[in-house]
Amino acid sequence: MSATTTHTPEPTVRTALRSPKLLRTEVLAGLVVALALIPEAISFSIIAGVDPRVGLFASFTMAVAISFLGGRPAMISAATGAIALVIAPVMRDYGYDFLIATVLLGGLIQVALAAAGVAKLMRFIPRSVMVGFVNALAILMFEAQIDHMLDVPWAVYPMIAVAIAVIVGFPRVNKVIPAPLVAIVALTAFTIVAAVNVPNVGDEGELPDSLPAWLFPDVPFDFHTLEIIAPYALAMALVGILESLLTAKLVDDITDTHSDKTREALGQGAANVITGFFGGMGGCAMIGQTMINVKASGARTRLSTFLAGVFLLILVVGFGDVVALIPMAALVAVMIMVSVGTFDWHSIHPKTLRRMPKSETTVMLATVVVTVLTHNLAIGVGVGVLVAMTLFARRVAHLTETNRELVEDEHGAKAVYRVTGELFFASSNDLYTQFEYAEDPDRVVIDLSDSHIWDASTVASLDAITTKYERKGKTVEITGLNEASAERHGRLTGELPSH
Repeated sequence: MSATTTHTPEPTVRTALRSPKLLRTEVLAGLVVALALIPEAISFSIIAGVDPRVGLFASFTMAVAISFLGGRPAMISAATGAIALVIAPVMRDYGYDFLIATVLLGGLIQVALAAAGVAKLMRFIPRSVMVGFVNALAILMFEAQIDHMLDVPWAVYPMIAVAIAVIVGFPRVNKVIPAPLVAIVALTAFTIVAAVNVPNVGDEGELPDSLPAWLFPDVPFDFHTLEIIAPYALAMALVGILESLLTAKLVDDITDTHSDKTREALGQGAANVITGFFGGMGGCAMIGQTMINVKASGARTRLSTFLAGVFLLILVVGFGDVVALIPMAALVAVMIMVSVGTFDWHSIHPKTLRRMPKSETTVMLATVVVTVLTHNLAIGVGVGVLVAMTLFARRVAHLTETNRELVEDEHGAKAVYRVTGELFFASSNDLYTQFEYAEDPDRVVIDLSDSHIWDASTVASLDAITTKYERKGKTVEITGLNEASAERHGRLTGELPSH
């Protein structure tokens, strides 16, 4: 009997609209996310070197577009630091129109990659890399809050402490209203009534007072423009898809549901194209805001994502003066608790570290260290995958054994070598040294019944072994090849250059 994986049925938008309880959860979650998006979008605009409105409009269009187009319900996509870092050089060296052209091309590349099946590559990302990805994101989220806690009035620190206490304690009293929303409203009211002078959202940058408008980049449509923007657009596409698909997988695990990764990749590309035409800086999935939406607020449908975008626009355009008064201490407290909740504490528990193979822990730590040092998730995950592949190849290569036996039959003596294990570049390179060329009789049999030939390196090694025996006037017979190994060996033997 084969085991089947079952997933919890996911509530739909229609279900949420018919249930006052679910609808309240989705609406309040969207409001909390919108409030948390504002300072983030402004910060990322500064990183990219653009006006704060560019990041805010990007967050609005990304969230609304992905709520319809994406494959992972309740996941939040908006302007992100990862995308801002990639496209910042374009803005610095060539200007705003070239940046928009880069966003548009990046979105089209994402659509092409999705159509080519890039989402299927997620199966090659090991669990240890996923754990490292999550832990690194938690560290980066916490690190981003430190700037808001340096060189600030002393009142900021007790306010952060109070907000954290509210976020931790309020759910024990009332689980209907999201605790982060209560903390934000309470601290904002306190600063207004008590006239406490602390950094607020308005200090981060000017909020827009108009709706986003249709924009077409004023750039020459020629090869020179493509030559400028293509490298940045490709980097943006890869970083965006990687971060989005990893975040989608994380939400799948948290909600015990399944999402369409190919549709998510297509949706990210289409959302970036839409964002570009509205003058936004592009973006991808946001781990922090997604965790606020899914984990802290309990949202599960596309409605929360859509409302996050709508509320964001309403807040910054219609209630900008009020939003500007929100103390950064409240939002810092929310993000600190999100980072604490995101970190996989079980992965660093002494009991876990003792039981976990050292190679798994090494991969997790490599992913965390590289991501935190570079502030680039793509590089961190890429290094993690490479380390995992290297350690796996090394481990599998050591499982290969060669046993020699001298046998007598009617034709006389012969040496039989029984090779056990998987034969590929890491294990077959040493195969050449496992034979007694001078001592063996005139007949040699290499029995591969318990092996499998995976690549040309193995065929080349077998050819080298056969050639060395032939130079000594001895014959070699290779037996026991399974169908796939026999086909590969028959096709490549004698065709590979010797070194």
